[in-house]
Amino acid sequence: MEIQSVKLVYFSPTGTSKAIVHAISQGIGCNVVETIDITNSKIRKQELKLTEKDLLIFAVPVYMGRVPALLNNFIQSIEASNTPAVCVVVYGNREFDDALLELRNLLTERGCVPIAGAAYLGEHSFSIKDYPIAEGRPNQEDLDHAQGFGRIIAEKLQTITNYSLMDTIDIPGNMPYKEGTKLWDVDFIEVSDDCLQCGVCAEICPVEAISFDNSRIIDIEKCITCCACIKSCPKSARSIKPSPVMDAAIRLNTNFSHPKDPELFV
Repeated sequence: MEIQSVKLVYFSPTGTSKAIVHAISQGIGCNVVETIDITNSKIRKQELKLTEKDLLIFAVPVYMGRVPALLNNFIQSIEASNTPAVCVVVYGNREFDDALLELRNLLTERGCVPIAGAAYLGEHSFSIKDYPIAEGRPNQEDLDHAQGFGRIIAEKLQTITNYSLMDTIDIPGNMPYKEGTKLWDVDFIEVSDDCLQCGVCAEICPVEAISFDNSRIIDIEKCITCCACIKSCPKSARSIKPSPVMDAAIRLNTNFSHPKDPELFV
């Protein structure tokens, strides 16, 4: 069936999910592309209405093996009608667990018809110089792979005559989903004297957990440990201090050092 526009929806605090969906979009080659960056809390409050003439590409990072819970309200606001959808998760070289299956199911419930799914690698939010985890991912090879995935999607779209008659794409995972998705409420960020109070960290925080008046003040109950503030600081004034987050970085670096490859489900 003919697609009139592509909607790129992504939650991407450190830019990895964003890079993947844009590469997929390039491979599809549609001239009309709309970007909806739900990393921004204001954008997450907007509703999304879709038709069968749209193609939705929805990408999220994997949090504790699941779709980030803070996206539930946005996803529940989606109004779709037989809208073809591509489900994408990005994970930090451990496992994507139930996240891709959950995303497929959530979008199906909103009226989408998932036609493809993928799990890509992205540098883990806890990755640091001494303990790198999927460092530099997605790399150029990943992005080339994502473009190729886009071409596969474009070819599949040409063969579909009725989305409502399509079989559900087979995605690995557990039903019911695994437990343990609650994020940590933990004080793990150290701010050095190099901090200029420029406000970049507060601006980029997807949950408004950092004070604009004093960036040393962090609401740990709001914080989702995405580390966007650390990775975006122009003075490298923020770092992970000894904490459960540092302990997790060491474990991930030790136990999941072998690079994994993207997985496609079409």
